[in-house]
Amino acid sequence: QLQACGGGLVQAGGSLRLSCAASGFTFEDYALAWFRQAPGKGREGISCISRSGGTDYIDSVNGRFTIARDNAKNTMYLQMNSLKPEDTAVYYCNAKLPGSTTSNYWGQGTLVTVSS
Repeated sequence: QLQACGGGLVQAGGSLRLSCAASGFTFEDYALAWFRQAPGKGREGISCISRSGGTDYIDSVNGRFTIARDNAKNTMYLQMNSLKPEDTAVYYCNAKLPGSTTSNYWGQGTLVTVSS
């Protein structure tokens, strides 16, 4: 399972750090990602980190968000800086075993609201 936390209400320009704790599977074997779903929109992937630590971001968050993983703590993070109102969404963490179609876990979502 994945348990996400750290969401909340923040003013534009502020920062939040999301955490996602994993249990029940071998965390270090999984590729990790953060998704978000804004009101009235579909879920989009925004950042991912491979088993070896390589990262990728969509253009709209690149340079503002940082994804990280701590295999010793079975936890992934998303540091979000310079937040904008358009970052308002429910954020979901994801863990997927490369090459598997069944070993795919989702966190419950945590709401981030950025006020202008």
